[in-house]
This record gives sequence, structure tokens and C-alpha cells, in this order.
Amino acid sequence: MLSVFAFPLLFSSCFAESSGVQPVAQPAAERRVFAAPASLPSGIVDAINSDQAAFLRDLEAVLAADTENLLVLVDKNHALPADFVPDALVPLGAGRSYQVSRGGFSLTASAESALERMAQTAKRDGITLLVSSTYRSFDYQKTVYERIVREIGQAEADRESARPGTSQHQLGTAADFGSITDAFAETQAGKWLASHAHEYGWSLSFPNGYEQTTGYRWESWHYRYIGEQAAAFQRKWFLDIQQYMIEFIDGWKKSGAPSAD
Repeated sequence: MLSVFAFPLLFSSCFAESSGVQPVAQPAAERRVFAAPASLPSGIVDAINSDQAAFLRDLEAVLAADTENLLVLVDKNHALPADFVPDALVPLGAGRSYQVSRGGFSLTASAESALERMAQTAKRDGITLLVSSTYRSFDYQKTVYERIVREIGQAEADRESARPGTSQHQLGTAADFGSITDAFAETQAGKWLASHAHEYGWSLSFPNGYEQTTGYRWESWHYRYIGEQAAAFQRKWFLDIQQYMIEFIDGWKKSGAPSAD
């Protein structure tokens, strides 16, 4: 079922869900229509319908706060250019509250700063966060993907490894933690991150039970930095599923929808 959001420029109308692109009745001169991503569950649409004004205020605040384009859509259907390299990459190293499994890791400055703040709190709680992977160039993604295909075959590789250009790691705002295995979810660090990462703007990218939505099986260790405001927005309106929120925002931006100002 296609979710269609109809609204006038002043946003006094309700969003509407319909089987076709048929908005609810609005003044013709003022009406605009936004078709939400097909993946968006009806429950999310219903929640937005219940308080459209609050949703739009929150959405506009998130978009205004995203000065670093942290919410760009990168998935199996939306690839980054091979030559894309994020600005302001900084190395991860000694003297920080987190640990790294090896040298050579880097994140954008804002993501590293948020990681350090998060790791400081975790450490006060008796937990040391171990970073196991961060920024990956297009060429490095290619090497990793081809190795995994050789090891487990194409079909299984596509469930857990991104093809070159489609990895969030190329953004410089994604990090893997701990063992990079399912066992991580049951560790103290895994449980701590699941409960607290959002407080520092980090979001679990591939939650359990959402492979059809994200394209990847559950990865309890893979988090993406999206900023504290976006993380709160995701939890409030999108069932705390990163893919739903970022697909919505991507569609919203591309639609040329007016701001709520």
C-alpha cells in the first residue's frame, strides 16, 4: 500500500495513507503531495497522522541541525561515488576512553568526538568500548567484499557485506565494536550500547528482524553516528529503525517539499 502525505503550504491538513496517489481533499491551489517510501509501515504513518504538526516541527529541527549531511542514504540501492572521501577524517588512537583493535582507524571529527563522549560514560560504568572497524575506502570495501564472497559465496556475502560504494563505513561515521559477531549482543559492551548509544547520536544500523528492510542480517556491533537530535527523532517517530527514518528524509528532500517555516 502506498503511503501518500497531502498537505498545504501552511501544514494545516493531515497526512493520508491511500492505495493510490489520491490525497485527502485540500484547497487545490495550496495542495502538495509527498509519497512516502514503500517500506514505511502503516503504524508509522498512523503516528504521524495523529500529530502532524509535532512531526513537522521535529523534522524541520532535525534537517536544520544536520549541517554535515549525516543523514545521507547509503544502502544496496544508493551508492556513494568511488572517489568519495569524507572531510575532516581524524585518526583513532591512544589516550582516548575507547580502545582500538588495531591501528589505522579513522572517523570524521564529529563522529570521533561523539564516540569519545560515549566511551567516557561507558568507562564510568565499568565498560571499555573496543572499536573494531571504522572508515573504509571504496578500494578497501572491494577487497573485503571479494574476500567474503570467496569464503562464503555470493548470496551469503550479500547478507552481511556491502558491495563497494554501498557501505556506511565509507561515510566515515560508522563503527563496528567488539567481536563483530552475534555474540557481541550478549556482552556488557553490547548491552550498554543498545541502551545508551542513542544518547550520544549513535544508531544501530541493522537491527534484529529487519533484514527485509535494511538488506542485511542483524549486526549488533554496527553503529552509525547520525547526531543526537536525529537519534531522538528516529526513536520517537520511526520505531527506532534507522532505515525508515533515513529513507523518509531522503524522499522528503528529493520531493522538494516546503519547509514548515
